[in-house]
Amino acid sequence: MNRKCKLNRPSASKNTTRRDWLRTVSAAMAGGLSSSWMPLLAADAAAQPARRHACILLWMSGGPSQLDTFDLKPGHENGGDVRAIETSVPGIQISEHLPQLAKAADQLAIVRSMNTKEGDHSRGTYLMRTGYQQQGPINYPAIGSLYSQELSADGELPDFISIAPNRFLTPQAYGPGFLGPRHAPLIVGEYSRQGSPADGSLKVANLSLPQSVDVTRHDTRLGLMAGIEHDFRETRPDAAVQSRRTAYEKAVRMMRSQSLEAFNLEHEPPALRDRYGRHQFGQGCLLARRLVERGVPFVEVSLNGVNNLNGSEWDSHADNEETVRKLNEILDPAWATLMADLNDRGLLETTTILWMGEFGRTPKINGSGGRDHFPRAWSTVLAGGGIRGGQVIGRTSDDGTEVADRPVAVQDLLATLVSALGIDAQKQNISNLGRPIRIVDPEANRIEEALA
Repeated sequence: MNRKCKLNRPSASKNTTRRDWLRTVSAAMAGGLSSSWMPLLAADAAAQPARRHACILLWMSGGPSQLDTFDLKPGHENGGDVRAIETSVPGIQISEHLPQLAKAADQLAIVRSMNTKEGDHSRGTYLMRTGYQQQGPINYPAIGSLYSQELSADGELPDFISIAPNRFLTPQAYGPGFLGPRHAPLIVGEYSRQGSPADGSLKVANLSLPQSVDVTRHDTRLGLMAGIEHDFRETRPDAAVQSRRTAYEKAVRMMRSQSLEAFNLEHEPPALRDRYGRHQFGQGCLLARRLVERGVPFVEVSLNGVNNLNGSEWDSHADNEETVRKLNEILDPAWATLMADLNDRGLLETTTILWMGEFGRTPKINGSGGRDHFPRAWSTVLAGGGIRGGQVIGRTSDDGTEVADRPVAVQDLLATLVSALGIDAQKQNISNLGRPIRIVDPEANRIEEALA
């Protein structure tokens, strides 16, 4: 699978117009030449100068073990029983339970030298998802809220959509913070600790009218509400009041939009849905592709756990090997298919993917066969648009306990991500205290070698 889509439009002459191009594609479709027109459509999508960047965050709740995914230690007692396998890039090895990602290693920039100081789930989640420690009175926004604001195309769908988040411990890490409710995520398929809902639950709640209310009656009710709220807003010109009104307007617009078809996965070929995996994470990744395709700038998909498995999530304090094996079997096909699907549609070059959790796991295996919290030396992965794949960045010691080369802090990682997305890292937003906060700390050092 090539990282760059090098296909071009057919060009009978240099003066071929977009209308001529569409006629050519239409004729191919009418003739049933699906094998030829699909790559042409992908090339056309990739070539559009108006195409905005997008980001997909693959969030691993609980903290994935780097030693059982992307930084194995074969031959060392800390390495456990998971075998390392070769990838499509000579010299790079990853877990045997990630065989499809191994074939796509030329797409991946594996950062093995993350170094943070938060080993608590709540605080670590807040740090990685906002870029700041959870302290003081400033309510920092989740990066999904912050970046989607910058990438927004003001379409019919929300700019930030969160699929199956587990907000139980740290709801603040999933919110818009000082940016206000206008930039809050649309939640799809809220995760429950009683078990992940089936993929059929990946729908937007409360968008259908009750059977007793038709469109005319609904419009009348909206008109009454607008009249009442108008008087209220005139006497209380507050940002929160305006944000609430804006949210209502966007919700109504979305309710009546054809863009809601993005959430109907039944339109996808069954074989493609099978490739992603018939589970919440796999179908969530498919939904992420459909949303990005329709202009949503920031989508996150959470892999929270496996049904009927003790030690759910990536928080593998016991039975680490079995837990991580089953999670990797869900992660591997979904993530690899997502990249291939984006590439086939000409979207990978404008879509940056970030894989991470709140921290890593201890190199030393505990008495319960598990790995505990470990923020000192662990891994994240970047891929897709703006990223130079096929490389490993940083190195941990032979026993995995220390960063031996090229330490990467949270703000360094986020500075790299915003650069790949084409966002001005030094733009300022005003916090809830009236203090200007830059999108990325000015002292952060982006990972230059990771950028294409």
